[in-house]
Amino acid sequence: MISAIIADDHEIVRHGLRSILEQDGTCRVVGEAADGLTATQLVDKFKPAILILDLNMPRVHGLEVLRQVRAGSPHTRVIVLSMHNDEPYVIEALRAGAMAYLLKGSESQDITRALKEVLAGRRYLSATLSEWAINALAAKPADDNDPLHHLTQRERMVLQLAAEGLSNTEVAEKLFISPRTAETHRTNLLRKLGLQTQTDLVRFAIRKGLISP
Repeated sequence: MISAIIADDHEIVRHGLRSILEQDGTCRVVGEAADGLTATQLVDKFKPAILILDLNMPRVHGLEVLRQVRAGSPHTRVIVLSMHNDEPYVIEALRAGAMAYLLKGSESQDITRALKEVLAGRRYLSATLSEWAINALAAKPADDNDPLHHLTQRERMVLQLAAEGLSNTEVAEKLFISPRTAETHRTNLLRKLGLQTQTDLVRFAIRKGLISP
């Protein structure tokens, strides 16, 4: 039986997914995460075969979790389960390495079908998403003009946490770094993004969908 981690900030969703996986009998759920930072830590600890991941996660956005998982645990296959059906989210998730993209509200059969396809090495998309169109769009090169692409992984994490209002000391505690290092990351990311104030940073994070308005 393969290992799986469920990452969603809603307990009722995690409970429902766990029930579906246990009834299917393919997976053994080894951990649950209610925020993105915990999700990355659990994946780093267990190196699961499957991660079912929501995108709208507190602490670290789901897309950033996806990027870090692909870099630190490349054998973990990620199934995104999201409420977003608009192209930018789907394309960015596929570019970041998601093997499947399911919409919340999908039938339980869709989830087990996606699991089997992903384990077989194939991509899977919700029926309402046009696979050929998504593949074509995902094959397009990423937008090099996006300033987020100039940030390191650590700077992206600091950006997420700072946008949620955490101080340098609080960011440092979350990421197990010193407050001075957190301050340095914050200074560097502001410079790279051309931002000056906390208000600028929050507005930028909202525009990029990293936090909700």
